[in-house]
Amino acid sequence: GPSDVKQIQLTEKQVQGVIAAQKDVSAIFAKLQGGPSDQVPPKVQADLESAVKKHGFKDFNEYDEVVDNISLVMTGIDPKTKAFTEPEIAIKKEIAEVTANKSIPPRQKKEMLDELNEAQKVAKPIQFPGNVELVTKYYDKIDAAMAMK
Repeated sequence: GPSDVKQIQLTEKQVQGVIAAQKDVSAIFAKLQGGPSDQVPPKVQADLESAVKKHGFKDFNEYDEVVDNISLVMTGIDPKTKAFTEPEIAIKKEIAEVTANKSIPPRQKKEMLDELNEAQKVAKPIQFPGNVELVTKYYDKIDAAMAMK
C-alpha cells in the first residue's frame, strides 16, 4: 500500500507523463478481466511497458513509483482549498477532535482512536516538499486522470 512507498523527487515531466499516460494505461488494464492482479500476462505487461515509454518513463516500474508518490501527496490535499496537510499532522488533528468530542460513545471512540493511532504509526512525512507544489499545481488534471482508472 501507499504507506510503504519509496519516496522519490518528482519532476514536472513525470507528473505530466502520468497524466498523459493514464488513458493508455487504463485502456490496457480494462482489457484485463477482473482488474489488475499480481499476475499480469506477458503480452499485457509488454503493452504497459511500451505505453509508459511513449510518455517518457524508462519502464512500468518507474511509472508505478511516480503514481504512488503522487497518490501519497494527493491524500494530504484538501480538494476544496487545495491546502496540503502532512498526513501525520492531519491524523493528529483528527485524534484531538475525536478525543474532545463528547457525543461519541466510549466504545466507538476507543475504536476510532485505535485506528487513528495505527494510521499515525505508518504516516510518513513527505520527504520532498517540491512534490507537494507539483501535485498541487496539477491537482485537477491528476484528479481527472486518476478517475478514469
